[in-house]
Amino acid sequence: MSQAIKLIVDGYVSLKDRMAIEEIRAHRQQLRKQLAERPPGGIDAGLTMAVFDEELCVIDAALANFSER
Repeated sequence: MSQAIKLIVDGYVSLKDRMAIEEIRAHRQQLRKQLAERPPGGIDAGLTMAVFDEELCVIDAALANFSER
């Protein structure tokens, strides 16, 4: 997984900007859904889907920290 999403999410956590993190999650979910709905062929979407899943785990963990506060 790219460290970029972790750094971005950590930045929003430090700013206490839950809405921005929720927007990132919605965007990643939308991208993942669009990729899953593409007809097979051309590219192997498995690796990209795995990256989206890892990024969503990072985002969900950050949102869980907001719930604990």
